[in-house]
Amino acid sequence: MDEHVRKRLLVGFLTNIVSKASGTLIQLVQVPVMFHYWGQTMFGVWAILTGLPAYLSFSNTGFGTVAGNEMTMRMARGEQDEALGVFQSCWWLISLMMGCIGVVFCVAIWLLPMAHLLNLDGISEHDTSWALFWLGLSMLFNQLETLLQASYRCIARYSYGNFLKSMFTIIAFAIQIAPIVMGYGPRTVAMVFALANISITLILCVLVKRDIPWISYGWNHASFAEIKRLTRPSIAFMGFPLGQSLNLQGSQMAVNYALGPGAVAVFSTGRTVSRLALQAVEMVKNTVWPELSIAFGSGNWELVRTLHRRACQIALFFSLAVMVVVAALGPPFLHHWTMGKVPADMKLIGLLLLVVVLYSLWSTSATLVSAINMHERLATVYTVATGCTVLVTYACARHFGLYGAAASLMLAELVMDVYVLPASLKISHDTWPGFLRAVLHWPESLRPAALLRRLRGAGAAAE
Repeated sequence: MDEHVRKRLLVGFLTNIVSKASGTLIQLVQVPVMFHYWGQTMFGVWAILTGLPAYLSFSNTGFGTVAGNEMTMRMARGEQDEALGVFQSCWWLISLMMGCIGVVFCVAIWLLPMAHLLNLDGISEHDTSWALFWLGLSMLFNQLETLLQASYRCIARYSYGNFLKSMFTIIAFAIQIAPIVMGYGPRTVAMVFALANISITLILCVLVKRDIPWISYGWNHASFAEIKRLTRPSIAFMGFPLGQSLNLQGSQMAVNYALGPGAVAVFSTGRTVSRLALQAVEMVKNTVWPELSIAFGSGNWELVRTLHRRACQIALFFSLAVMVVVAALGPPFLHHWTMGKVPADMKLIGLLLLVVVLYSLWSTSATLVSAINMHERLATVYTVATGCTVLVTYACARHFGLYGAAASLMLAELVMDVYVLPASLKISHDTWPGFLRAVLHWPESLRPAALLRRLRGAGAAAE
């Protein structure tokens, strides 16, 4: 691993810290603000409303992400014109799909009694339809943002793209909070949030053109053949956001139908606290993703293996360390965070933390498979596993309450653990003995004694 790669990884990790910190800050502020101004029931309603449009993300996120992987691998081989062809082809395809899916979604939410179907109390059918419309529109525009961020990834400036995304996310959240404080309901909040996100997407279009001159928004380099070639892995990639929606929003809906919106508030806030341990894992994954695409595109197998091994090692260490901290501080934090309106249940948080550890074991390794567009079977397994888990969650919630719902989430994670690691080792030309030795061996330079010696040396030099 040369010095340029190390520097990009370090800067990328730092910007991912900023990204995750902004996301965590949003969660920490959003819940108490909504509980204070809306109350527990309306907070549960909002959680369900924001969950349904998330299913739209599976409709075309695959094209933006797969295009980003392909552009990165093409640029690693010096194929700039081909990378531009991928960008333009996917731009027009995503735009077309946004229009078609948006029309279908609008017809559905206006013809169907959505508040009744979602078992929502305290909000009218009219306001429910409008809130879903605005949230769905925001979700569709986010798909273009995925492709725009991929442009920075393909020129190895993914850290800058992540930083822009973090800043824009904070701005959109601040704009969203304003109408809540002013006393407006979900309908108005959804509209303000959507308009903010659409404006941010348009601003990002201008920034990408300014920073990457060879990127253009025309159709001269677009081709149907390119679209056709990427269609299969793109459709397969849709399984990840769909599976994630099933895992997060699907489980919330299962709890809602089994126990009601009040239980959703307890379950979702407890899960938010437990998933704080997941932030470190996601930072590692997002940092190595572009470098895995670059290394694979240039045929550097040694670097591919090194990145995969180190990512799994660091992610597992971080998840266990943060899990201990959350287990110790999570219950009192949850009590104060929700102003005592949600009970601090250590057993519930403990079960949800175990789910996070099982997730970290496979999700980091799966980054290799996803970063090189060899994820078709992986996405299928994940979607099926999470879909089955939603059904199990409903049954367990009905019979065993929130503890049963939390424990049922382990099913999908265990299935993925068994499938992913062997697949990643095969792709990277790695072996189980070599992989395990690398993961369990902590480099001498990163051990506490070595770090302490380095700090002492730096202090002596400063004197």
